[in-house]
Amino acid sequence: MRLRKRRQCFPSCSSIQRVDEVDVYWRQKKGDEELEWTHSSTHVISQLAQCFRGLFNRFSNKRNEKFLDYPLTPIQEQRLQRLQERLQTPFDETRPDHQEALKALWHIAFPNVALKGLISEQWKEMGWQGPNPSTDFRGCGFISLENLLFYGRTYPVSFRRLLFKQDGNRATWEYPFAVAGINVSFMLIQMLDLYSAKPKNLPGFNFLKLLGEDEEAFDVLYCMAFEMMDAQWLAMRASYMEFNEVLQATRTQLLRELSLDDVNRIRDLPAYNLLYQ
Repeated sequence: MRLRKRRQCFPSCSSIQRVDEVDVYWRQKKGDEELEWTHSSTHVISQLAQCFRGLFNRFSNKRNEKFLDYPLTPIQEQRLQRLQERLQTPFDETRPDHQEALKALWHIAFPNVALKGLISEQWKEMGWQGPNPSTDFRGCGFISLENLLFYGRTYPVSFRRLLFKQDGNRATWEYPFAVAGINVSFMLIQMLDLYSAKPKNLPGFNFLKLLGEDEEAFDVLYCMAFEMMDAQWLAMRASYMEFNEVLQATRTQLLRELSLDDVNRIRDLPAYNLLYQ
């Protein structure tokens, strides 16, 4: 038995044209509908975003309002007052105790290198801007030197790791260690609202709880912030010109940690473990 060939049917030119016209029509109609939906959805999303933003702001304001008028415990009030007194002390290069503190910082950083003088090109090796470190303290005062000393004495391994940039792939233009330390001190003071009679935000309120538990809470927080800053520096693969962005990212992360509800001691902060890497 022979099989018959099946005839192949090819559409005519007129039918192809009609199909194309129909196809174009439905594509245009679909496109118009998608465009109309996009405009509508964008408007709806915009309205929802404004609504949620308003709700969030009202929630944040209410959340912060309860911290405007809260009582301090006697120990919190006493320690906050002492901390604020430290903030008011400028660095004075003519004071013998300030001179000795600066020399002590050098010996912590470079124990086997003799310091030639309080004004010396050697200071640049630690990350000061010039041969006279006292000019860099003008923006923050003596407390920034105290912070560096506390860091070097309390967490020497962490201190030297950051001073000599021993972790990670470092940038060609690294941040200057000492000047960065002064910036970290200034950032913390502003962030915690320490020049006010008492902080007026949740991170500041939680910081006072830490201060009530440990009088060295500010100094330990400084060391943690310095470690966080270096970690951000490496994560962002930053260079010297991006230092302010790194500092802002550090501030944001620190605010987040200080806003946690279960923070009662300085060791409760997640970043505390950075000091023991």
